[in-house]
Amino acid sequence: MIEYLVFAAVFGLLLLGIHRKVIARIQTRPGPPVWQEILHALKFSFKSTWVPKTASGALYVAVVLIGIGIWSAALFVVLAGESILILFAIYMLHKVVEHGYGLSSGSPYGKFGGVRSVISAASEIPLFVTNAAIHLFTGSLILRDITAYQGVHGPLLLIAPPVAIAMYIVVLSKMPYGPFSIVESKELVSGYKTEHFGVWRAGLAVTDGLKTFVLLYAFVAIFIGAVPFWAALVIMTAVLISLSFVCAITPMLSPFDSVTIQGLITGLMLVYVVCLWWVMP
Repeated sequence: MIEYLVFAAVFGLLLLGIHRKVIARIQTRPGPPVWQEILHALKFSFKSTWVPKTASGALYVAVVLIGIGIWSAALFVVLAGESILILFAIYMLHKVVEHGYGLSSGSPYGKFGGVRSVISAASEIPLFVTNAAIHLFTGSLILRDITAYQGVHGPLLLIAPPVAIAMYIVVLSKMPYGPFSIVESKELVSGYKTEHFGVWRAGLAVTDGLKTFVLLYAFVAIFIGAVPFWAALVIMTAVLISLSFVCAITPMLSPFDSVTIQGLITGLMLVYVVCLWWVMP
């Protein structure tokens, strides 16, 4: 299964490189090459590796390994077609790991990034309502059952577009340089990543690559259904480009505004699900 992990990490980093390139082009900048994120991961792998004096050594290293581990598990959950509850639980666990990234270094920038990662937990709230809506339509939260339902009734993207939009915004909240990327705001330098160097920074890059791949692949599987793997990669790239367009034309929100908008989205989704429950047999 190691080949799946390597491919997912590399393709996820390539997607992040495309993300940066698209944003730059929309903003009339040349931008880096699309393979820049892959080069960054390789570069950090060969640079000096050390732990800051202010850091909690064990936590500093452990959070990187845990980050890779949970998204590796998420990848296998998606590929095996298991419960999306497990996938969303891993997504929420990543918020705890992000907090650990920031606290482990002892850097004030890292600490602020870790605190903001907790504030941005509002982006996970729509997941609960999304789960409920998906279950109302498909009668299951098992991914292979959801794709089987779509094979008969058509994509959930067309059947329940508000649910797809809510999930789309959740994915958007995890994209760098986006309106909800409050943990990576410029005043925080690199946020919770500021004090990670060498192979540990390369590990964070691998985590980002896996996370990006898993979230986009899960979005395709949940809302479009079972498609050939090559087609899934094409659709993932198209979804990413649309996310990049949103990131390029919208400013980064303040932490307060980010939480407020996510709360409003959750409220609207809750009303939608209650209406579905009332009208559906």
